[in-house]
Amino acid sequence: MIDLVIEQRRHNLGGNIEVGRVLPFARQRMVGPFIFFDHIGPLDLPQGIDRSVDVRPHPHIGLSTVTYLFSGEMMHRDSLGYELAVRPHEVNWMTAGRGITHSERFERARAQGDHLHGIQAWVALPDGQEEVAPSFSHHAGDDLPQWSEAGVTGQLIAGSAYGLTAAARTHSPLFYAHLDMAAGASAEIPGGYKERALYIATGAVEVGGTRYESGRMLVLGANASRVRAIAPSSVMVLGGEPVGERFIYWNFVSSSKDRLAQAASDWKAGKMKLPDADDAEFMPLPENPASTPAPPL
Repeated sequence: MIDLVIEQRRHNLGGNIEVGRVLPFARQRMVGPFIFFDHIGPLDLPQGIDRSVDVRPHPHIGLSTVTYLFSGEMMHRDSLGYELAVRPHEVNWMTAGRGITHSERFERARAQGDHLHGIQAWVALPDGQEEVAPSFSHHAGDDLPQWSEAGVTGQLIAGSAYGLTAAARTHSPLFYAHLDMAAGASAEIPGGYKERALYIATGAVEVGGTRYESGRMLVLGANASRVRAIAPSSVMVLGGEPVGERFIYWNFVSSSKDRLAQAASDWKAGKMKLPDADDAEFMPLPENPASTPAPPL
């Protein structure tokens, strides 16, 4: 019923910003098209926090970033000219395609303090669409269908599940949803997709008679169909159809290692446009970029 349990690995990214990295994992690089999954916080950002905690402008190719917050606020600026905050239960969906740059700033925290908690995922683009034109969309309200039943409040973040479809444009079949579950409540795990997973952001749940605590991703077998909350829990369910092998080099995703090298060279040479509203600084290419990405956002 459960093929693999992945425990988050805590990473301090500097400036007291801590994330729990779940994907990629050595034994499970992707779940459907989801190639990256970071649990941000939870952490308190004090009023007057230094700008060094901000995520400075940096590049992406070959993926869509999906930012979803349980609490707190981040200000997004990108090279297409978009500038707006993402707030709890809203979605920033940014498709990098052939190349985009963006920054994430903690401006509300700097002004008044904040409690930051959320998830950022990356969705790899499928063959034939890795080099699409970059785009950005922000979604809230009716764009993200909600439902409530028997102790479970759900919100569909992207794709199709539970008989609903979210508004963000996706490039391959997938689903991504947030379930808030009261203790003792039971929820359906969507089927109909080749690969699926469940991530326990808070609380504890039971699947197939086994208890699992927060901070764990459960890679689901074909027979997994329901999850029961043992304690009040916040659970992310996600999955989709595989898009094929993908490589990660710093913040770049591609089916071609040559394309990753070209993107790194372009960034190092200053050939990728910075956000007009945030072009005074940028994140340099690391001297020895690892095979997993450096910034969380």
